[in-house]
Amino acid sequence: MVLRHMVAVLLLYLLVLPARAGELLAAEPLGDGVFALIGETGARSYENHGLNANFGVIDTPEGAILIDSGASLEGARLLADRAQALTGKPVKWVINTGSQDHRWLGNAWFRSRGVEVIALARTVATQRTHGLAQLDGLRGVLKERLSGTEPAYASRVIEADAAKLVLGGRAVEIRYFADAHFPGDAVVWLPGKRIAFAGDHVYVDRLLGVLPQSDATSWLAAFRELEALGPAAIVPGHGRVTDLAGARRDTGDYLAFLTEGVERFAEDMAGVEEAVAALGDAPRFARLANYAELHRGNVSRAYLRVEMGR
Repeated sequence: MVLRHMVAVLLLYLLVLPARAGELLAAEPLGDGVFALIGETGARSYENHGLNANFGVIDTPEGAILIDSGASLEGARLLADRAQALTGKPVKWVINTGSQDHRWLGNAWFRSRGVEVIALARTVATQRTHGLAQLDGLRGVLKERLSGTEPAYASRVIEADAAKLVLGGRAVEIRYFADAHFPGDAVVWLPGKRIAFAGDHVYVDRLLGVLPQSDATSWLAAFRELEALGPAAIVPGHGRVTDLAGARRDTGDYLAFLTEGVERFAEDMAGVEEAVAALGDAPRFARLANYAELHRGNVSRAYLRVEMGR
């Protein structure tokens, strides 16, 4: 009886034990101390700590650079542990590429440990607008794992739309092209390696989501600017590390399909129902995860955004 009780307690402990970062985030080496951390492509969940996205780690002689900080204090700790395991050094800098919850709500954990958090002013402005609502949305998912998490913003805010930084001897650029998944989304560019940490500009393997905050037309313009960099490797916001052809196939071509399609219907003032009826079946993109759940809503929101701008 006692043995059964001990086994039951052990099983319960294993069930609630926080997942280790290595189990959640597969590390893909990109050479010269640069790593992509690949999260799940499915939805946020208690089990994945809201880390259903990709992140990045860059080793430097002075410490690690982390691209994006996770959705909570607990998620931030997991990312810090992963960066330490990969580089043998603590995180010294965090760069936020965007304003969706898993891009930045872990900022407070890093700031409390003296880590410099860097973001463009445009990005911070959007975080300020959406932070409290994002926390409310995460409470039912992360439960006690969200405990203590509060919005915290960059300690180094860059007013320009582009910045060339040297962090620990590494040349790192932050670039804003146009509003994308969220207003103020940015790309981290490593010019020496021609690697782009594209954040939510690029989705691979799964369909991107056009949110009420998104602008598919300007998102496509931003994607074209990313293309112009000629990256050798792209770490997307979601999905496998890819090249330019893969990014075009899963993101650029889809954005072009959306924007060109809804523009035609908006010019004729056809209405959102007619646009969705005509564009709501896109077999070319049906292979992407979440297509059935997201595509028709993407058409609707893209159309309404274009109509609103006329």
